[in-house]
Parts: sequence; C-alpha cells; structure tokens
Amino acid sequence: MPLQSIEPQRLYRQIADQLRALIGKGEFAAGARLPAERDLARQLGVSRPSVREALIALEVEGWVEVRTGSGVYVLDRSQRPAAAISVTEWGPLELIRARRVVEGETAALAAVHGKRRDFDAMQRAIDTMEALAGHNVMPLEGDRAFHLAIVEASGNTVLTETVQGFWDSRKGPLFTRLGGYFETVVSWRRAIAEHVAIRDAIVARDPGAARTAMHEHMDKSHQRFSASWRRAKAA
Repeated sequence: MPLQSIEPQRLYRQIADQLRALIGKGEFAAGARLPAERDLARQLGVSRPSVREALIALEVEGWVEVRTGSGVYVLDRSQRPAAAISVTEWGPLELIRARRVVEGETAALAAVHGKRRDFDAMQRAIDTMEALAGHNVMPLEGDRAFHLAIVEASGNTVLTETVQGFWDSRKGPLFTRLGGYFETVVSWRRAIAEHVAIRDAIVARDPGAARTAMHEHMDKSHQRFSASWRRAKAA
C-alpha cells in the first residue's frame, strides 16, 4: 500500500479526537456531563483555551452541547447527522494570540507611516461600529474595516493579506459558535472603546502606545472569549 500523506494536527483537534474516541467507547454516555475545562486541561496537560476550542469543535460536530451555567453534556448521536470541521480551521483563541503579535506591530507601523486618509478610514470604521452597536447589531463590518485600515497604513502588502486572512477566519464555524456565547452588544461597546484608544495612539504618532493599545485590546478579547460559561451572555 502506498504511503499516505500526513496532515499536521492542530492541538484543539487532537484534544477533540481524544474526547470523541472516549465518547464513542462509552466512557461518557449520552446525557453525561463532561469534566470541567480545568480538569480536562490538567489531565491532558494542555491549556484551558485549547480545551475550550476542542469543546466548541465537538459542539459544532454535534457530539456535545454547551449549557451555559451548567456545563458540557454528551449528546445522543444516533439521530444526528455527522458534521465535520475543516482540518485547516484555526482555533479562535489561538488566532487571537497570533493577531496580538502581528497587529501590535501593524499598529506601531501605522503610527509611523499612516497618512491622513488612513486616520480618516479608521474613524469611519469606528463610526460604523458605533452606529451598528447603537441599533443593537454586532458591528463586525466596522471591526474588519478598522483593522484593515491600520494594516493598510503600514504599506506592506504581505501584512495586509495576512491580517485579512486572520480577520476573515472569524467567519468559520468555530469562531462563530464561540462568539455566539460571549459576544454581545455590551461587550462590543467595550471593544469599541479599545479601538478608540488604538486610533488615538496612532494619530498621535506614538508607535509604542499604539502597540500597547493593540496588545491590550487583544488581551481583553481573549479574556472575553475565555470567561466562565456561567458568565456567557451575562454582559
């Protein structure tokens, strides 16, 4: 038999595979509650964010159900069609950490190289976010425009395409499902204030402050998506 190509496994998929196998063997019966994230992380020797990504993947695939305020429960698979997640999809929390590294630097570059048209584009994006949030609509359109305005100010096509890829990955099922638990208009209003701080530092042409403001925004985004399930949709 010819050798088969080997696909590199993302960590959250390796965790999901282990849990899926245990469910399939009956270690966790239908209706059973899975151990808490912190316990799974300790037993597997991984971080809690990686466990969370794995649990979200299993929920998207129909293996478990997240019940906010209660826990994660195994579903009866007998009447459920199989679902699959692309092997290339990034874990949402890992993505945020990557964005912190790259977009911290693009913000610093924007503070050095940005022009008036770039600053105006950032402000229009913030205005769009505020208008959408004011109508109780998640301001994703404005968010995308804001981050692209920053990277475009750097004048580097490779960075621009990289950030486009980062942001557009939000459309994937993992990020969409996780956002459904923790993204609210209230949380977005907090994020808008973080965007304003980034814009102000860039307009002031302070690359250090711009980098710090972007890092703080990404750290807070990570915290919002890592909050206890009991706090989901609470704010």
